[in-house]
Amino acid sequence: MSRIGKLPVNLPKGVTISVSDTNEVSVKGPLGTLTQAVDKDLKVEVDGDQLVITRPTDSKNHKSLHGLYRALIANMVEGVSKGYKKELELVGVGYRAEAKGQNLELSLGYSHDIIMQVPDEVKVNQNRKKK
Repeated sequence: MSRIGKLPVNLPKGVTISVSDTNEVSVKGPLGTLTQAVDKDLKVEVDGDQLVITRPTDSKNHKSLHGLYRALIANMVEGVSKGYKKELELVGVGYRAEAKGQNLELSLGYSHDIIMQVPDEVKVNQNRKKK
């Protein structure tokens, strides 16, 4: 049995989920709207403030799809409610990263600095930790 697929997806306040007849799940929240088409064999139900996905059989294919779509929908709920965050840390002497507007300037030991254009949807914050 899929342990991940059996878990319900809890919906935080401000997040709504709708399921169409074609098994397309739409998640709306304060940070936007995301949609995902779900395999036609799986059954998606919204029960109060939880979303539950069930599968018709215990075949290997249905088990893998069960866990996959549950994880995708859980990530969608997190994305529209909290957003995604990734923290990176440069460790070592001589390494430096600096945010200049929508450009990220990296000094990583090469003969030249690497300048990356950051997409508009991504925010770069610079936090310096003192030891």
